[in-house]
Amino acid sequence: MKKFAIIDLGSNSARMTISEIHPDGSYEVLERMQEMVRLSNNMGPEKVLQKPEIDRTIKALEGFHAAIQKYDDIKVRAVATAAVRQATNQAEFLALVHEKIGIELEVLTGEQEAHYDYLGVINTLNVSNTLILDTGGASSELIFVVDKESRHEVSIPVGAVNISEDFLEANKITAPSLFKAFTAVDERLSSIPWLRQAHEFPLVVLGGSNRTLGKISRRAKHIQDTPLHGYRISSEEAFGIYTDILGKDLEERRKVPGLAKERGDIIVGGLMPLMALLRYVDANKITFSQAGIREGILFEKINQITGETVIDPEPGAMTVDIDD
Repeated sequence: MKKFAIIDLGSNSARMTISEIHPDGSYEVLERMQEMVRLSNNMGPEKVLQKPEIDRTIKALEGFHAAIQKYDDIKVRAVATAAVRQATNQAEFLALVHEKIGIELEVLTGEQEAHYDYLGVINTLNVSNTLILDTGGASSELIFVVDKESRHEVSIPVGAVNISEDFLEANKITAPSLFKAFTAVDERLSSIPWLRQAHEFPLVVLGGSNRTLGKISRRAKHIQDTPLHGYRISSEEAFGIYTDILGKDLEERRKVPGLAKERGDIIVGGLMPLMALLRYVDANKITFSQAGIREGILFEKINQITGETVIDPEPGAMTVDIDD
């Protein structure tokens, strides 16, 4: 049995999963940790990671490292995504993390990030044809899946934090700023040459903002005990929830059931790629995924170590049939 820790340093949050891998390809999650670090805050057009955000991130990573030290004979893979990928002071930040904590952070390309999202989704949701969207703090990844195979994978530099900072008011969102933001997102989507091929494909979505949409839906229906992984809503319901959020100021957004207070200032921007994509490909169904980069990395590691495909930790616990 092998222990494997995965650290995923995103633009908005840092997450870690520690798992034990068994010879038959099954695994057990031993520990999960998450911290909201907002690493991409205030990077500005120069794309510079700022000291308060760096300090917050270092503190979170120190907590992760302390948890890892409790386990003997454990392998660690630590990856960073869009904020670090885009940062002009990337080298200095990576050196600081190594100096302070001893962690070697690997900066994923946008395409690598998208591919791990694909591995996480395809191994836990029984879906053949879909368009996957992962909205993070500073980027969004899109993966076009046909007959379970990934045909196209791309990352675009639009996410919850940078959309909010570049275009939207912190309190009450105005129509001119909303229009400018949607125009910028639409331009990014229209620059993807293969995206029209996904016309009317169902969407699988992940990332904190997108999952928040599912949590709001479950709370409104009083079914919050229903697992979010594999949970589905219609595009009409999604548009309705978004419209309701748009009509609220910051304090009102923070009181929406299912919406974490610390996400209230970026939820309008965070849901914008999904709202734009729903219209762009004319999708009518959304399925939420709890599996993404960390699960994709874990499943790749399981195959490398055991030569086996992934076996759910509890039969049926993760694999969900979403095809009609």
